[in-house]
Amino acid sequence: MSNSSRSRRWARRGIELALIVALIFGLRAWQQRDIVTGLAPELEGVLLDGRAASLAELRGKLVLVHFWAVWCPVCALEEGSIDAIAQDYQVITVAMHSGSDVEVASYLKESGLDFPVLNDPAGVYANRWGVTAVPASFVIDTDGRIRFTEIGYSTGIGLRIRLWLAERAEEKIAEVDAKNTPPGMMPP
Repeated sequence: MSNSSRSRRWARRGIELALIVALIFGLRAWQQRDIVTGLAPELEGVLLDGRAASLAELRGKLVLVHFWAVWCPVCALEEGSIDAIAQDYQVITVAMHSGSDVEVASYLKESGLDFPVLNDPAGVYANRWGVTAVPASFVIDTDGRIRFTEIGYSTGIGLRIRLWLAERAEEKIAEVDAKNTPPGMMPP
């Protein structure tokens, strides 16, 4: 095989790889085209277990907001991770277009899941957040801002890393504020 034929083959592979990468990034951009950014939209209601849930009342804490559906096979792959993360962080999940409260509660019981769930049978919360595909996860910082958004499958470790990064960012912001505050004044 000649050098020019090898070079052409490598050039073709490079072009194919570039097209695959462009396709992946294009698909992700399309999936996230309507997703909200900046300050997290309102999210409040009654959880399936009867407790009140309000994102505004969780200000000052990191929160994972996770949209999912009972009919979503990819969501089913993440359920255990979301359940485990809910033991360590504030988590509000939203069951999107998944049926009645009784149907979603039955699904949770059958699956052995215990994370907090707001049911969204009509997609009201999903529309407010710009969610058109599930699973969709949002890491909300202590100021109520969306720090990370992930559409599609996320590993438990991937979500924990995003939460950890949001914590570190909060610490750095506090550190910078403290350094830039004149003596005798309170940081912002």
